[in-house]
Amino acid sequence: MIRVLIADDQPLIRAGVAALLDAEPDMDVVGVAADGGEALDLARTTDPDVACLDIRMPVRDGIEVARALAGPEADSPVPVLMLTTFDLDDYVFGALEAGASGFLLKDADPDTIVTAVRQVAAGNGTIDQALTRRVLREFVSRRRLQPVTGDRADGLLTERERDVLFLLAQGMSNEQIADELVVEVSTVKSHVARILPKLGVRSRLQAVVWAYQNRIVAVPGSDEESTAGR
Repeated sequence: MIRVLIADDQPLIRAGVAALLDAEPDMDVVGVAADGGEALDLARTTDPDVACLDIRMPVRDGIEVARALAGPEADSPVPVLMLTTFDLDDYVFGALEAGASGFLLKDADPDTIVTAVRQVAAGNGTIDQALTRRVLREFVSRRRLQPVTGDRADGLLTERERDVLFLLAQGMSNEQIADELVVEVSTVKSHVARILPKLGVRSRLQAVVWAYQNRIVAVPGSDEESTAGR
């Protein structure tokens, strides 16, 4: 059962997302908060598997809450999925840099939201497809989230780990990567678990962003796309 915490300052949104997720047989909404302060209090007492947070909330905003729950200082990190009406780049950047594992617009269809919660709970990042290319291009230009440089990665990652990261950055699931490399899914999960701390990131999504920043892969449609790769 996936335990979900929901935080949004709009009553209708809170009720709608809670009803949507509670209706799923593998999900249990364990807390509903109207502001960021309440969200943090509930997170401490309900032990959620995923926190679905609005970005703009009173008391403490969603980015601040995400940082407390999923950032590098979090003792027991909680995967965070941001749900927001705002698709401004700075909000997306702030959420990802705070440690969020996913970012969706609230007008996403219900099935997409449900799938995103499952993906984040499973340790997979997700981001609204309408934002992906723009966000990746901007991250590349801003050079953020680079605790390890591309040159150092050559010495830190094994050849197989680089293969996994390359395929991860193509948007492949663990199962698809396993098929591509002809290995067990459990082996892929083990590689990913080793890659994240080596790169100094907390989520698969941040590992993908790192891969684009360090030119392991190129942003789709960019001039570098034909030259990047393993």
